[in-house]
Amino acid sequence: QVQLVESGGGLVQTGGSLRLSCAASGRTFSSAVMGWFRQAPGKEREFVAAISWSVGITTYAQSVKGRFTISADNAKNTIYLQMNSLAPEDTAEYYCAAARTYRGTDYMTNRNNYNYWGQGTQVTVSS
Repeated sequence: QVQLVESGGGLVQTGGSLRLSCAASGRTFSSAVMGWFRQAPGKEREFVAAISWSVGITTYAQSVKGRFTISADNAKNTIYLQMNSLAPEDTAEYYCAAARTYRGTDYMTNRNNYNYWGQGTQVTVSS
């Protein structure tokens, strides 16, 4: 089992920045990929960004490319999501997730391929 705990959410104005963290514990060696997803009220959970622990490859949703950056600190078993130039449409509950397998970038964007999920952290961007 892998436990994931997110932190860093909050309320920010349009154009502001936040950095989310996700600390993994437990059988962390069994997770090949870590990702961020988000879910706004009334909408499906959507992919935001992901990173492969071993290969170091990252991938982003088009809507956040150039504004968000995902990174990993292997020594701390922690990933981060630096979010800049935030807009009201970024308002959502943000979830950290871990997948046991890495099978390419397309694989990383599919929420059904993730095995473990955190509880989420709320990000609200005011206009």
